[in-house]
Amino acid sequence: MTTTISMSINGEQRTAGAGATFERRNPLDGSVATRAPAATPQDAVAAVDAAAAAFVAWSQTGPGERRALLLKAAQALEARTDAFVQAMARETGASAMWAGFNVHLAAGILTEAAALTTQVTGEIIPSDVPGSLAMGMRQPAGVVLGIAPWNAPVILGVRAIATPLACGNTVVLKGSELCPQTHALIVDALNEAGLPPGVLNFVTNAPDDAGAVVEAMVAHPAVRRVNFTGSTRVGRLIAQTCARHLKPVVLELGGKAPLVILDDADIDAAVNAAAFGAFANSGQICMSTERIVVDAAVADAFVASFAAKARSLPLGDPREGPVVLGSVVDMGTVTRCNELLDDAVAQGATVVCGGRADSTLMPATVLDHVTPAMRIYREESFGPLKAIVRVDGVEQAVATANDNEFGLSSAVFGRDVARAWNVARRIESGICHVNGPTVHDEAQMPFGGVKASGYGRFGGKAGVEAFTELRWITVQTTPRHYPF
Repeated sequence: MTTTISMSINGEQRTAGAGATFERRNPLDGSVATRAPAATPQDAVAAVDAAAAAFVAWSQTGPGERRALLLKAAQALEARTDAFVQAMARETGASAMWAGFNVHLAAGILTEAAALTTQVTGEIIPSDVPGSLAMGMRQPAGVVLGIAPWNAPVILGVRAIATPLACGNTVVLKGSELCPQTHALIVDALNEAGLPPGVLNFVTNAPDDAGAVVEAMVAHPAVRRVNFTGSTRVGRLIAQTCARHLKPVVLELGGKAPLVILDDADIDAAVNAAAFGAFANSGQICMSTERIVVDAAVADAFVASFAAKARSLPLGDPREGPVVLGSVVDMGTVTRCNELLDDAVAQGATVVCGGRADSTLMPATVLDHVTPAMRIYREESFGPLKAIVRVDGVEQAVATANDNEFGLSSAVFGRDVARAWNVARRIESGICHVNGPTVHDEAQMPFGGVKASGYGRFGGKAGVEAFTELRWITVQTTPRHYPF
């Protein structure tokens, strides 16, 4: 079944100005999943114009009105759960479990954003000028451009728009070329909740047109903030574009999350966390456990148990029934993971479960005895291929965890919590969980990375800071003395 979607500009359903469309095909059988408008730069500018016009009134709405609309949007989103499950299975091969989790967390993001509407606050700052009431005030920035990816499409699509809207900004969401219907369903839910026309706009573009469409929107004077979630390669291009136009940007990029297992770790707990972090959504999550750094003293026991757990995970077509591992997004993932596996095996790594894949239904695959000479040690697999690196002691564990350009999520397992905490403090990442999985998100937390994983933070008060302007405003309450 092919679904044809529209863009949404100023509250109206739109086709592309030139009438052009593009197709997103199902990764398993190649059938056309979605047909979507292929926006031109002119379409993108029209979306920003609509958002700019709507900003005048929306920025002045009271926090209670914005809160009520966001709470309605959370309900409207959850009411579309079945539609999201079907769309994600068709467009990206995602399992129903992953799709349902996406909708649940995304609804929570909207609920948390609703609570933030009264948290856009400021402070009184003591002034040296007699009678001067000096304030630091946070105000809506203007039009926010949100660019969301395909891998956690509901969570990250909603995250790109919820806090900006709560703060009084208007938004243009650029949908992913790989899941345009999934992102369109988000916009439908928010519009159903009663957002005024132009407050949230939605554009889609063919893959080859992405650069021109993004450039046109970032260059628009009304766009005051940009947020992008995606690969580090594309993030660098977005950052360069924003720098040329002096536009602040929040970047949440790639990861190579280490899970450090110390010699006193609870092995069963570590295995369960590693399996969840490594194989949820077939490892296609920015926080996915990519490197399991395990102390040699417990490595044999961990590897045996982890491999058994990985072998037990159901794999199959998500359209035909419940699975843990569905399809990966495309054959490019298969090719990349096969190449990483072949390189590692050629240099001495051992395949303890899984193996090479010949379709997008990729099994959970674990490589043991991975060394820095192997590509898999440093490169993000973004698939169900995971590396185990054996180390001797805490110092080598920390050095190995930090021996990477990325720094998004991480985790440490150890029964001595103070010791594990001190290891966690030394890991170079924006996020670290002690005795928990690398894959974990909550709407109120400051989410983001360091190094090549990006900069800026989504979530809670950090999100308010990212999507507002901090202004210094004074009121002179008594006559002021001037030197001349």
